[in-house]
Order: sequence, then structure tokens, then C-alpha cells
Amino acid sequence: MRRLAGLLVVPLLLLSTAACGDDNGSDSAQMKNGVPAVTKGAKFGEKPTLSKGKGEPPKALKVEVLSEGNGPALKKGDVAQVNYYGQVWDGKEPFDTSFDRGQPFDVTVGAGMVIKGWDQGLEGQKVGSRVELVIPPDLGYGAQGSGEKIKPNATLVFVVDIVKGTSIPASAKGKEVAQDNKDLPKVGTNTDGKEVSVSVPKDVKEPAKLVSNYVLESDGAPVKDTDSVVVKFNGKTWKDDKSFESTYATDQTVTWPMEQLSVKGLKDGLVGKKVGSRILLVIPPDQGFGDKQQGTIPANSTLVFSLDILAVM
Repeated sequence: MRRLAGLLVVPLLLLSTAACGDDNGSDSAQMKNGVPAVTKGAKFGEKPTLSKGKGEPPKALKVEVLSEGNGPALKKGDVAQVNYYGQVWDGKEPFDTSFDRGQPFDVTVGAGMVIKGWDQGLEGQKVGSRVELVIPPDLGYGAQGSGEKIKPNATLVFVVDIVKGTSIPASAKGKEVAQDNKDLPKVGTNTDGKEVSVSVPKDVKEPAKLVSNYVLESDGAPVKDTDSVVVKFNGKTWKDDKSFESTYATDQTVTWPMEQLSVKGLKDGLVGKKVGSRILLVIPPDQGFGDKQQGTIPANSTLVFSLDILAVM
């Protein structure tokens, strides 16, 4: 099934790019250090434009640091906030850019949630840097391409501004809170980063209202409805006590911009909870997916989550 993370927010992911159609107005092929030159907006934070690539594109990933920041280097598992401008090697207009949206894009480095050229090219780069990535097809969209703007076997060129980087803990931690309501699911309290168990009680009627309870309560700041929240979770349906997705199992995090969460129960259940905590969420159908089936999640399902609030961006 499609990952739940993609069902909850407005799609922004690079793996489903959108055309912007903004011509950079330059027909000349200018190159600098073997990569297409920035023709406008050369400074960090400015929307850039790029010249067309000249000659044969490189066969391997090429990373050119256009300006180096003084922040920490990104490592695998960090969540980076970036702005980007993407263009095909032989093109002269972008197929996608976050600069026009006014909001950085959140990416977990090395998690496999974006194209491989991004995962490999961003790792080791310093926060505050502007880098240019030239990504061969095997590290991009390959023989299938993506949409009308990215043809099969296209080489991609990105200018990426690394706005922020956050190191993410492996697990929530905090004071254990008693789970003494026998009519609610029980959540594991392990803090080793491995799978967290969720046990749904049998022969118990599903709650009609949203449940958002601490399992491990930290002393972090409360989540605001304007935050982007980095989480791990194990999600089940109440009726069959079956997991439909677990990011603990894959040791991956997901970043949810709160303003874009389309599932009301998730948003309401997260706002006000302390960063660093683990919570139990029980979301009735009218605050979940309602009468619409979502992948393997049947219509009118009550959703049950163990959810670690690991950081906010």
C-alpha cells in the first residue's frame, strides 16, 4: 500500500514532482566547474536559475559546493529543511522548486524517502550551505522518468539550500505514565528504538471520542499547530488489531507539517503534547479516514497509534 505518511499531508515529495513552467530566459549554455552555472539568484536564500547543461552529463553523482555554511554536517538520519530548484540537464526551466512555495522541504537524510541522488548528495554537507547536485538517471527517476517534464533516463540538476538540520533521537524517552484503563490499548515502553508493541483489548467497544494519552512523558516543549513534527509510529486498526504501517520496523522517521495534516485526529492528538514523549492515539472514524478506504485500512476504521514525538522543525 501507499505509505501512510503520503496519505496524511499535501504531497510535496520529490518522488512526485510538479511542473512549474518558469522559463529562466537564458538560451546560452554556461558551465562552471563541470556543472550548469547559476545565472540569477546566486546567493544562499535567493531563488536561483540555471543555464542548460553543455555536452554529455556526468555518469556519476556530482556535488558542487557553491557556498559552504558554518553549521554542523548532515549525517544519516538527520532531518534537513531545504529549499531547492530542480531542472533537467538539457532543459532551461524548472520542473519543481520549493522557493515559490515559501516553505522549506523536510527530508530525512539517507532514509530512502527521496531519490538516491539526494540521499547521497546531502549527507556530509554543512547546514547553511548551497550545493548543486547533478544526478544521473540511476540515482534519479531512471528509465521510467516522472511526469511530462522528466523524461526517461534524464539527468537532473538541483540547487539546494540547506536551511536547517536536526539530529533525531532513536526513541522517545521520559517518565512512564500508568496505563490503567483496561478499555484502552496498551503500548510498549521500550526506548531502544526498536518496534513498539500496541495491544488492542478484545471484546471492548471502540471509544467514540479521540484519545491522546502519554505513555512516556518528557519535559519537552508542547507541539504547536505551526510546527513540523518528526515522528515514529506503529499504526493499527482497532477491529482486527493488525498493523497497517510501522516506521519503527523500518527504523525511519516521518516529518509531518502540522498545517498540512489532513487527518483531524492526528493533528488534534499531537498539538499540546510534549516533544520527546510517546503517546497513545485512538482516532474514531469521523476524525480519521471516515467512510473512505485507504489502502489496506477499511472504511469506517478506528485507528490506534503508538507515536513517538521525536523533534520539531
